[in-house]
Amino acid sequence: MKRNAFFGSLAVAALLVLTACAKADHDHPADNDNGRDKTTTSAAAAPLELTTYKSATCGCCKLWVEHAGGNGFEVDAQDVDDLNGIKEKYGIAPALQSCHTSVSPSGYVFEGHVPAKLIRQFLQNPPANARGLAVPAMPLGSPGMEVGDRFTPYKVLLLHSDGSHSVYASIDQFEQQH
Repeated sequence: MKRNAFFGSLAVAALLVLTACAKADHDHPADNDNGRDKTTTSAAAAPLELTTYKSATCGCCKLWVEHAGGNGFEVDAQDVDDLNGIKEKYGIAPALQSCHTSVSPSGYVFEGHVPAKLIRQFLQNPPANARGLAVPAMPLGSPGMEVGDRFTPYKVLLLHSDGSHSVYASIDQFEQQH
């Protein structure tokens, strides 16, 4: 009985966090320079750039930005009022959404708590007809969602240009993320 109450409370807490991230009000408008076309001449020589759209009140988004920055990414974190509009703009289906959306200068999209090492791998060799990666929801133990030593296995999905998706990577152990 205590276990069911714990998991019920955990589910409610996760829903509240996701709702807070999607509907928070704050004063910073979205960056309107989304269509910029910067190219990096050498992925190894220069840090990879990402613009991350997030809620100002979402702590896990801030932790994910720190994770990406600590793994060689230059992240321009933008607090936005309308995350749903950002997700719609970049074609993230509701079932694939999480609390933040990152976009590379070349237009690839990375939804949610995708490990930085997989974003780097993707950008160094983008699959044909791919438009990005997604980690739906907010898996416990994923980058930015660390809670002690708890970990929930999850899938990183490859987003295809035709709107479909497939599994890009299965993260079965915490260590696979780093």
